Amino acid sequence: MLRIHFTAADLARVHLAREPDPVWETLLSLHQLSGPRRGLPVFAHWRRTARAGLAAKGLAAPAGMLAVLAPASASYWPDFLTPGASADGLEAAVEELRATPRSRLRREVDRMAAVHRLPRWAHGLGSGERTVMEEVATAFRLVHRTIVAPDWAGTDRSTEADRALRTRTLRDRGVHGLLDSFRPLMTWRPPVLHVRYPEDRDLHLGGRGIRLIPSHFCWNTPIALADPTLPQVLAYPVAHPATWVPEATRERRAEALAALIGRTRARVLACVGTAATTGEIARRLGISASSASEHVAALRAVDLADSRRDGTCVVHTLTPLGAALLSGDLPTRRPTAVPDTSSLRVAVRG
Repeated sequence: MLRIHFTAADLARVHLAREPDPVWETLLSLHQLSGPRRGLPVFAHWRRTARAGLAAKGLAAPAGMLAVLAPASASYWPDFLTPGASADGLEAAVEELRATPRSRLRREVDRMAAVHRLPRWAHGLGSGERTVMEEVATAFRLVHRTIVAPDWAGTDRSTEADRALRTRTLRDRGVHGLLDSFRPLMTWRPPVLHVRYPEDRDLHLGGRGIRLIPSHFCWNTPIALADPTLPQVLAYPVAHPATWVPEATRERRAEALAALIGRTRARVLACVGTAATTGEIARRLGISASSASEHVAALRAVDLADSRRDGTCVVHTLTPLGAALLSGDLPTRRPTAVPDTSSLRVAVRG
């Protein structure tokens, strides 16, 4: 159990990540390829595509390098791999990663070596060998571009649905309600957030607050930084809608999209844009609850809306695709563009 202790100042500094975190998603996606969770059905289609992409581009070595530093089976991996600058995109994160002080590299790599056997090149990274650090930076770019960026819309969709629900909860019930909304992953007993965690420890925020990161590839257990002196974050798993799982559902999107044509369904789409329950939609539009439910189901079928339970009610929100259709603009969130490094080679040294 991880017990996160909040002060009044911390409660004023709780915030949600504004978009998927490219570094966390890259590392956690590798966990879905290499760890004990690799059989999860929800990632089956993505896993086949990701493996094919890595193989086609000859990126087994870069992916292996990151997997060695942040293995799914380890109880610890270095915090420098998930820099705070990742909130501003992949390139900002890579720059902070490359600037990690040698003393910190040594300290965190040594801690990793105490719980997980490391190859010689990893110890070289701990010694501050710049060539190895450049290889790690390049590996992040290549792996992210190959297995995360191609389905960034799906990643964005699942995290945005969670974010919309949490934002509504924050609006209606305040910070205490937000922290209480994470059950059963976490239990809020003011002033302590009890997080289901493989390690038993206490974390005192001390007025710094915390950044909550909804993660597409995180599974079952939230993940916090190991070093209590760093600005704190907590990556947590989001629920995956059924429409993200089977390939057959994706193939039905064209049919469901045709069903959207019509005045009432367009009004339902606009109503969902402000986050609403089925009852709220029915009251606002003057239609029956069953009709509202039918229209929302059609929107979900084409990934234009998402539905999540919040206490005793179900809240419907727009996906990025739904917001784009409603506004007539393309989704604004994009994975951060990275330099073309396809000609670079990363060799994992023995």
